[in-house]
Formats: sequence, C-alpha cells, structure tokens
Amino acid sequence: MLDINFIRENKELVKKGVNGKGFDVGIVDRVLELDERRRKLILEIEGLRAKRNKIASEGKPSDAKAMEGRKIKENLKDKEPEYTKVEAEYKETLFRVPNLPLKNVPVGKNDKDNVEIKKWGTPTKFDFKPLDHLELGKKLGILDFETGAKVTGSQFYFLYGDGARLELALTAFAFDKLSKVGFLPVITPDLAKSRFYLGTGYAPKGNEAQTYTIEGEDLGLIATAEVTLAGSHADEVIPEEKLPLKYIGYSHCFRKEAGAYGKYSKGLYRVHQFTKAEMFVYCKPEESDKFHELLLKMEEEIYQDLGLPYRVLEMCTGDLGAMAARKFDVEVWMPGRDDYGEVTSTSNCTDYQARNLNIKFRRKTGETEFIHMLNGTAIVMSRVPLAILENYQQKDGSVKIPEVLQKWMGKEKIDGVKQT
Repeated sequence: MLDINFIRENKELVKKGVNGKGFDVGIVDRVLELDERRRKLILEIEGLRAKRNKIASEGKPSDAKAMEGRKIKENLKDKEPEYTKVEAEYKETLFRVPNLPLKNVPVGKNDKDNVEIKKWGTPTKFDFKPLDHLELGKKLGILDFETGAKVTGSQFYFLYGDGARLELALTAFAFDKLSKVGFLPVITPDLAKSRFYLGTGYAPKGNEAQTYTIEGEDLGLIATAEVTLAGSHADEVIPEEKLPLKYIGYSHCFRKEAGAYGKYSKGLYRVHQFTKAEMFVYCKPEESDKFHELLLKMEEEIYQDLGLPYRVLEMCTGDLGAMAARKFDVEVWMPGRDDYGEVTSTSNCTDYQARNLNIKFRRKTGETEFIHMLNGTAIVMSRVPLAILENYQQKDGSVKIPEVLQKWMGKEKIDGVKQT
C-alpha cells in the first residue's frame, strides 16, 4: 500500500499515477475522505475517554458529573462502533490504491502500448513443416493433457519420461546458475495464508481471480513463490548489513486463469498448475533500480544460454498492474504461434508490498524504513519446455536438447525411445 502521509501531501500526483495505471482516481478522494473521518473520530473518542477518566479519578461524582459521565458513555457507544466501521473501510480502500509508476515508465493504456527495447536471436526457421508442442509432446510420449483432464480437469497435464526430466533439468540449471551469483536456493510451501497472497497482489475473487482457496481454512494455493518468499520476512526489521537478500525459490504454482483464454492459450501456455523458479530480492530503496537491472540481466542470460530467440518489452503505465512500479517482460519465439510469447516478467514493487506485509530494514544510523522488494521469473516449467520443443524440433520428429541442459538430461535429444 501507499503511505497515507504521501497521499495527503501529494494528492494530484497520486491521482495522476492512479489514472495512468487505468484505475479510478475516485479511490484517492475516497481514501482521503475516510482518513479525515477516522482521524476526527479518533480525536473525539480520545477526548471523551479522557473526560471519563478524569471524572472517575475525582472520586464519588456529583449528580451533574454523574449525568455527564452517562452522556459520555452514550457518546462512546455511538462513536466507537462508527470508528470501527470507518477504519475497516479506510484500510480496505487504502489497500486498493495501486502503486505509482516510476517516472521513466512509458505512458500507455494497455499491452498495445508496451515498448520493445531489445531483441536477441533470430526467429527459428525450418526446412520442413514444423509441429506445435502438443503434437510433438504426444508423438514423443512425454506430454499428456487427456489423462490430466480425466484425473483433474481441463488445463492439467501429465509429463512422462524425458518430459519430466526436462522440467527437472531446467530447475537444476536455474538453481545452479543463480546460486553462483549469490541467490540462495529455497523450496517454499505451496500454500500461504490470505494475508500473504493478498499482500502480494493475488486476488481470490472477482474477474481477475487467480487463487484457489481452501474451504474452511485461511489458506490458498500460491500462484508463485513470490507470495511465500515475500511472506517469509513479514513483520521483520532486517539489519542493513544483511542486505541485499537474494533468493531463487522453487514452488508449484496454481492459477484459476479466470477469463484468460484465447487463441494463443492452448496447451502448456496457460495451465492451472505448473512449477516455477522465481528470483526475489530485498534491498535498500536507493538500490532497487540496480537490482531490477540485475534480475532482467539474469533472465536474458538464461534464455541466451538456452538458445531461445527473445525480445524484451517494458510495460507501459496501463499494463503494470497494481503492485509494480516498473516491469519488464521477456518473450521467447514460439513457432507454434508464429510469434513471441511471454516466459518471464520482472517487477520492481518498491516499498508497496513491504507496507502491506510490514517489512522494514534498519540503517546503520538506527533509522528504520520500509524495504524495497523485487521479483523476477527465472524459468517457468510449462512455457519454457513449450518453447524448447517447438524451436529445437528436428525433421525426423526428435527434439534436440539445449546444450546447457544435456548434462542433467544425460542425452542430446528426445526421440521418444526409452521413456522409462
């Protein structure tokens, strides 16, 4: 959430940022109105309580004082529930005010206004008619959506043989690469309390619902390890000398993907369950731009190592979402769609999530501030195998394995033979 003091002092600036993200600017007026009401009620309640305490301290009251005490009691009976109601609405409204875009973010309304800032590699060409990943996966005996649908439902799948090994090889590759540059490998729980999936921006209800919740429990299946890695330091004050904290977290991810279907969403591109290796950084505010650049650099290196042609997009203001102040996507070439498709994003959430989750750091001077938090996908084990299958397919129906993965796969190609 934003600092209410900042909103009070910079109302028009906040409105401009909220509008740039495509949110209703009326929420800013509403939160300030509720803030004023709650502060007024606090003063009134504190004043009444002080009078009540003064009367009580004076011993046996006179009839006039007793009558005044009864009036105070009646006033508090009205004011205290009113404050509770206003405070709850204030907190809920403040929570819905989005993070503000950084000054260097391109202005735009939606994904059509995102800015391509870099391309690497050349889109793969074939001297034969290529197959898409669904056809390849079925012919090679490594990918099975039919059994997934039978056992669980649509958009779930089974991996067999080299399909399973490919996912594990990608995980080992990501962990190995990132641990060498100071990221601590972590395997997190797949469930989190509502405070943490809400605090990191994953809504369980409404048109943008992503979270599967557990009936009767304050728990939801996480959409990304960002949720659990952010929650791991909730309510802590981290000493400056321990910063930055850099994690590479592994988890299963679960998303309802409500309303997110389309012609490019078939197969592995958009599923309800997948695994992912997620980078996460806690740092000082003055260093968050630097670490955002590091996360993007590591993402690019990963896809260069895998030999997958890609482009980098910077999200415009209208496509940032609520939490991010700046965001980049990496999209790799996917021959099955004859276009690029998103495989990673990296976001600088500044101190927005930290305020939601009460995470601070203590400078060497003794002062405490809210920390900056950043996240970035290393590898998503659904879309990246999709891209490998489609880009590395051979004329004989086999799929060459990227060289950096061969030591974990123990072979150079997937050919559908010996899948046991």
